[in-house]
Amino acid sequence: MSEGFKRDLSLLDLIMASVGGIIGSGWLFGALYAAQDAGPASIVSWMIGGVAVLLIGLVYAELGGMLPESGSIARYPHYSHGHVTSFIMGWAAWIAYASVPAVEAEGVMQYASHWFPGLWNAQTNLLTGGGLFLAALLMFGFFLVNYFGVRYFAKVNTSITFVKFIMPALTILVFLFSGLHWGNFTDAGGFAPQGTSGILVAVATSGVIFAYLGFRQAVDLSGEARNPQRDVPLALLISIFVGIALYVLLQVVFVAGISKGALAHGWLNLSFNAPFAQLAVSLNVGWLAVLLYADAVISPAGTGNVYIASTTRVLYALANNGYFPKAFAKIDPRTGIPVLSLFAAFILGLIFLLPFPSWQSLVGLVSSATVFTYIIGPVSLSVLRRTVREADRPFRLAGASVIAPLAFVIGSLIIYWTGWTTDSKLLLALLIGVVLYALLALALPQQIQRPHAQSLQSGIWLIVYLIVMLGLTYVGSTKLGELKNWIPYPWDMITVAGVSLVFYYWGVRSGYKTADVSEALENVAQTREAAATAMIS
Repeated sequence: MSEGFKRDLSLLDLIMASVGGIIGSGWLFGALYAAQDAGPASIVSWMIGGVAVLLIGLVYAELGGMLPESGSIARYPHYSHGHVTSFIMGWAAWIAYASVPAVEAEGVMQYASHWFPGLWNAQTNLLTGGGLFLAALLMFGFFLVNYFGVRYFAKVNTSITFVKFIMPALTILVFLFSGLHWGNFTDAGGFAPQGTSGILVAVATSGVIFAYLGFRQAVDLSGEARNPQRDVPLALLISIFVGIALYVLLQVVFVAGISKGALAHGWLNLSFNAPFAQLAVSLNVGWLAVLLYADAVISPAGTGNVYIASTTRVLYALANNGYFPKAFAKIDPRTGIPVLSLFAAFILGLIFLLPFPSWQSLVGLVSSATVFTYIIGPVSLSVLRRTVREADRPFRLAGASVIAPLAFVIGSLIIYWTGWTTDSKLLLALLIGVVLYALLALALPQQIQRPHAQSLQSGIWLIVYLIVMLGLTYVGSTKLGELKNWIPYPWDMITVAGVSLVFYYWGVRSGYKTADVSEALENVAQTREAAATAMIS
């Protein structure tokens, strides 16, 4: 359990953490990049992404209510499969989460270049040296907000998220009454100029899935919630439905807001540095453009702030599992946060600014890594239903025997749609993590737990899954950005779905009742009893 954390987060705080994770730079840039890939059919991309995240979210609603843990993405596989599976998932989550503050800081600088052109190089579409410096300074601001504790973080985040919600909602309403070009849905190549493959690629690499992925923040902070069994499932589902409604409507008004001149060279060549702000000017609502440029600092900054909090909790969980030195799990009694983990999250985020100095160049990697970590949820859910039937489940997912494998298949498809170039980088990052774990286990045998035989056996399915998925992205359809086209579209999709189902059931069969899961459930029960006693007294 998350001992030492201050339980200060209300239902509203958890909702705002997840909504704040969802509404970031994704709404400022995702509509443009999705339209480039899929044209007006990008609306369908947002619907597909929303359904995919909803299915995964339903799984985590049950897990989050049953076992509220800070940094839970590294804890649930620890309880269902042991060290190997849990370390790979936790490392991937830490990499993905740590990169998001860099993504959001870069998004801020790209919009801020409207006032300060020296921040952005329009020819290379990359941040300049000055832009990188200010992005790093903004990330230090995220660090400071988190350093002063979860209560201060919650106050800042809740206030910022109210503003972040108002701006996209206001944009939708203003655009709807500003003379939109509804003919755009059939002109310039028709509704789906790139076909169905363009719709699917947009889901994975254009910022669609990236925008939705913040929904899990409520789960990552659940160890600091006042009433996690009730509030975590509610916060997850409310935030996902809010996100789907906002993003689908934003894509509708974006597509209809583009002038005929801007579409002269087709959707693929559509180009804006500040998409919604520039559209607002073209629609003669300049006052909205001013607000959008201001919000372009607030929205990504708020999301970066949320993600540095989650990154800190994931590293805390990895240390708590015994994969990193225990110093990373030490909680400052004054602030109630693991300070060393926060420092590490900040430093790793800075590193991500360097090799990926533009927003879109990071999005595919983050999306693939994060979806990869989410697919363990359906597997862990099925294992824990078998191994700890007696556990109290305040939210019990109906139809889990269908929803869990479906969520795993959809997650696998999103990883496949991301493509060889990104997935090969992800595999390299995971291999680096495994090597680091092995070196730490040799250097610090008293602090780092080595995997035992059963956890090694239970992790084989995941290692093989990674290799097979990478191979499929290599031999798959060139329509989805793969290399060889040995399995043409759409047969590649059917192949990936079938193969992933095999790995889902292999993963479920590989799970076992770990030594830590009973202790964790007992701690949850004791915490609930203590909270109930405190309320009575």
